[in-house]
Amino acid sequence: MNNPIIFVRVATEEDAIYADEIVKETLNSAIIRGSGISKRTPESIIEKMKTGKAIIALTSGGEWVGFSYFETWEHGDFISNSGLIVKPKFRNSGVAKCIKNRIFNLSRRNYPQAKIFSITSGAAIMKMNSQLGFEPVTFDQITKDEAFWAGCASCTNFDILERKKRCNCLCTAMLFSPEHIDHIVTHASLAEEKQHSLEIH
Repeated sequence: MNNPIIFVRVATEEDAIYADEIVKETLNSAIIRGSGISKRTPESIIEKMKTGKAIIALTSGGEWVGFSYFETWEHGDFISNSGLIVKPKFRNSGVAKCIKNRIFNLSRRNYPQAKIFSITSGAAIMKMNSQLGFEPVTFDQITKDEAFWAGCASCTNFDILERKKRCNCLCTAMLFSPEHIDHIVTHASLAEEKQHSLEIH
């Protein structure tokens, strides 16, 4: 494969033409990995595009490359970053990380005080989450919105989730808390001020 120019941007209504392909590739990827996944419909993907809640990657020639979206829960107190998928031939090129960063930043820009979470069984996603400041948490620390958990009903591992009374499942929950990052920034600033003061004296 030659190295095409890839654009990563906020998806719009015009990108609805890629919805079917996104859904099919997401399902195929889960089957190949042997992992469970909450099934998505083209209509739900298009809705995210229309409302500015999705990031899409395309080549300069208009070929679909990758996608991800976010959703709000509990009146915007929680945001989920979900559905990250990259077309097989474009994997291992860094585009997944670029999409992940963009959907995270879009979530933060629109809902700066919200806690952002991701549940995944993929090691690569966990690594990207960690680099952004996400930490592993128990399921009771993310949204309790029934609509979110209803989305898990189509996953092949839903019976495990139910048997464990939503305490855990095969997926790992990871959470980014604005308070946590603010705490880190504050401590870093105080340490820098202390060092500067020592240098002056």
